[in-house]
Amino acid sequence: MQQVLLCGALIVTLSMGIRHGFGLWLGPITTERGWSRETFAFALAVQNLAWGVAGPFAGMLADRFGALRVLIGGSLFYAAGLALMAMAPTGLAFTGSAGLLVGIAQSGCTYAIVYGVIGRQIDPAKRSWAMGVAAAAGSFGQFLMVPVENYLISSLGWQQALYALALLALVIIPLSFGLKEPKAGPGPGGVQQSIGAALREAFGYRSFQLLMAGYFVCGFQVVFIGVHMPSYLKDHGLAPEVATGALALIGLFNVFGTYAAGALGQKLAKRHILAAIYGARSVAIVVFLSVPLTPLSVYVFSAVMGVLWLSTVPPTNAIVAQVFGVRYLSMLGGFVFFSHQIGSFMGVWLGGRLYDSTGSYDVVWWIAVALGVFAALINLPVRETAIVRPAVAGA
Repeated sequence: MQQVLLCGALIVTLSMGIRHGFGLWLGPITTERGWSRETFAFALAVQNLAWGVAGPFAGMLADRFGALRVLIGGSLFYAAGLALMAMAPTGLAFTGSAGLLVGIAQSGCTYAIVYGVIGRQIDPAKRSWAMGVAAAAGSFGQFLMVPVENYLISSLGWQQALYALALLALVIIPLSFGLKEPKAGPGPGGVQQSIGAALREAFGYRSFQLLMAGYFVCGFQVVFIGVHMPSYLKDHGLAPEVATGALALIGLFNVFGTYAAGALGQKLAKRHILAAIYGARSVAIVVFLSVPLTPLSVYVFSAVMGVLWLSTVPPTNAIVAQVFGVRYLSMLGGFVFFSHQIGSFMGVWLGGRLYDSTGSYDVVWWIAVALGVFAALINLPVRETAIVRPAVAGA
């Protein structure tokens, strides 16, 4: 248990920490290349979509052949994508590297894969807590890597900084061996559910559909803020250090939020936790837009959003495991995350598109508010009881 948690947490720290600072590259890259913000934003939108599309397939491979091979492949793709980002001479090439390659890489070395191992190797009584620990590690990676990436950009230049991150992504490979699993055997009573049956069961279940819809909103909100807030603050005359501090605070307070969400998931209804998180996000954004924009207001907003940032991850994945079991947890988690990434695509792309057409991010901020209210409401009727499969139960 300790080895799985430690290695899984370190993998998530690296994989999520590296991507959390991508917004810091928007200014340097678009300025040097002469690209619009939409060009950069579109590449990251494709990254999130590629991550989502590849996620279920990465999950299937991890469930079938074990997480080790998928994690190694994800690490190699990550390093290649980061290196090619530095060399991309055109917007199309940048979309191929920062978008497709890095997106595919993230599907193989982030939450869905790590949570699949945790779900199968950790006792169910501690599963939600363990997922909270792994999510908190990813949050710490965000806190740790933002100032590191900012330092690398300022000291090495944005291109050399990307090469340095490419080398760091390769550290995931040795850590992956700590998540090597024994070969999966048949289910209870010797009955093994097929992949097709698992998919039909999940997609025909109303609560799974509601979880996917809520996760769409999560992706829209966090990726829009993570990528576009540095430029939003710069447009309003705040120093670059404020944006760096804001992203770091999100990562720091996310450590507490994700851990708390995982721990509370062992005691409270997870659907209520999710509804509270989405509702609180909308309130936080409304307050942020209503008060004068100062460094203090940015830091307070970042701390509050940090608590709510990835705190949806442990209860969402714990519900999936609780309802459907852990045999295909990586795959089903990948499909739920696909919805998250469609939302991420819309959030990051609309941020750039509407900014270029209106000169402001205001419309996207208010879309994020409305979506938060929607997500809070649709999570309330989610059912958390395990599905009873007659063939398995009677075996």
